[in-house]
Amino acid sequence: MPESPVFLITGASTGIGAATARRAVEAGYAVVLAARGADKLEALAGELGADRALAIPTDVTRFDEQEHLVAHTLNRFGRIDVVFANAGLGATRGFLEETPEQWRSMVLTNVLGPAYTIRATLPAVRETAEQGHYLLTSSVAGRRALPGSLYSATKHAVTAMAESLRQELRNNGDRIRVTSIEPGMTDTPFFENRPTDGLEADDIARAVLYAVQQPGRVDVNEVLIRPTSQAG
Repeated sequence: MPESPVFLITGASTGIGAATARRAVEAGYAVVLAARGADKLEALAGELGADRALAIPTDVTRFDEQEHLVAHTLNRFGRIDVVFANAGLGATRGFLEETPEQWRSMVLTNVLGPAYTIRATLPAVRETAEQGHYLLTSSVAGRRALPGSLYSATKHAVTAMAESLRQELRNNGDRIRVTSIEPGMTDTPFFENRPTDGLEADDIARAVLYAVQQPGRVDVNEVLIRPTSQAG
């Protein structure tokens, strides 16, 4: 196994995922970058260095592609230490907005996607990590209901998923840590109309690394982050 621990990130091509990849490499990790868009992934991997970064185009709603992601990671690096299930889609609020097809894509990406990531990676994390760590991107919207927001419902599911995973691991005697990352308004390509007074993607990336770099006895279960301009 290489000396460097391995940090796998879905939704890695832009925004919070890309910012976290940069911070992880600075902290000494090798990174595995997964997202649908190959061009942006390859550009980011080139920026971070071919010896430190591996780009694997992946649709998180397809379990076979997530299995391929894990197999390719183990073939290249031999281990998985940290998994950041960060891929996600949004939607306009209102139950008469968007299309049923867009809703389906969002629900599959936001809910089934991280569940597939956990299922595909957990055997490797258990086997290869000294102490593994899962991080799931939820949201402030995963802590309170928002009017007409199916997106909020998907993020409530992610918040519950993180806690369910933590409890299962503890009941099985695993010391793998689990953190729910819950950003407020963040200026990333996730938004069509990007906020001008929100957090920056790197603010969330630094919070991710804070949770990951705690001593082994510390399990940071939730990190809720709002910009100072956001009331609710």
